[in-house]
Amino acid sequence: MSLCQSTVNEMTDAEYRMFCELLRAHCGLHFDESARFIVEKRLARRIQDLEIGSFAAYHYFLRSSVSADSEMSAVVDLLTTNETYFFREQNQLRALIHEIVPEILQRRREMDKRAPVRIWSAGCSSGEEPFSIVMMAMEAGIDVRRDLRVYASDISPAVLSKCRRAQYRESAFRNTEPFLRDRYFRAKNGSFRISDQVKESVDFIRLNLLDRCKISLLGMMDVVLCRNVIIYFNRETKKEVIQTFYDKLRPGGYLLLGHSESLINISSAFELCHLKNDLVHKRPVLGGEVSDPWHRLVASVAGSSGEDEL
Repeated sequence: MSLCQSTVNEMTDAEYRMFCELLRAHCGLHFDESARFIVEKRLARRIQDLEIGSFAAYHYFLRSSVSADSEMSAVVDLLTTNETYFFREQNQLRALIHEIVPEILQRRREMDKRAPVRIWSAGCSSGEEPFSIVMMAMEAGIDVRRDLRVYASDISPAVLSKCRRAQYRESAFRNTEPFLRDRYFRAKNGSFRISDQVKESVDFIRLNLLDRCKISLLGMMDVVLCRNVIIYFNRETKKEVIQTFYDKLRPGGYLLLGHSESLINISSAFELCHLKNDLVHKRPVLGGEVSDPWHRLVASVAGSSGEDEL
């Protein structure tokens, strides 16, 4: 019987801990004991495909092979969910396009500046989020060539390839008005390709959210969207990533997280802003900090529970 046909031995406790530590160090992914079955099953399938033979041998391969970087990307793809769709959490996108972007543009005009609003979609998956931003901006009459610049990043080369192909199946349009698909996509061989004008308005880059050196090359941002990404991190890594976003945002800039995500016990550096369409986080302007009840609560919780976490 060949190695690819044999059954990989059950993962030991030590092997599971080694893989978890490796993934946490590489990109911040956190898996507890409840995820063990999924991790073991998916890695075992990969080990069989590569004919490596055992979890221990695969761990060594990931740490020492010249192909380790690309293989780690494959592991991340195996263990995370990249399923998304256009116009997800649409109220938040409305807040971005109809409230946040106009506010920043107005602020620039008052200062006699014409710089575009810089938006970073961090953890963009297969591109639906940044493309949705561009389409909504165009629908709102915003000049996406002059007034908007969208940067989108992901750690996975596989999903970034999908972004650059910009070709999507029916499932990506579950929350898309038919007229928008007709206006911005062209049907081809059972899928839909996005228009060049939308595609060319987004810059895609491969980026690990723990790689602060490479992130520094992005420059300062006005808005950061990181939705349904930090749910994969433990609290320590969440703090590190949120601090990175804080540092990358200009004063007065905005952070948009997924609706199931919170900064409680993570950071008290942001203000919670109640916009017409949604709640968002804002980096305060020096001297203009707002002391609202939510912000005071977060600060008190962080202060009382964080002494051993700093």
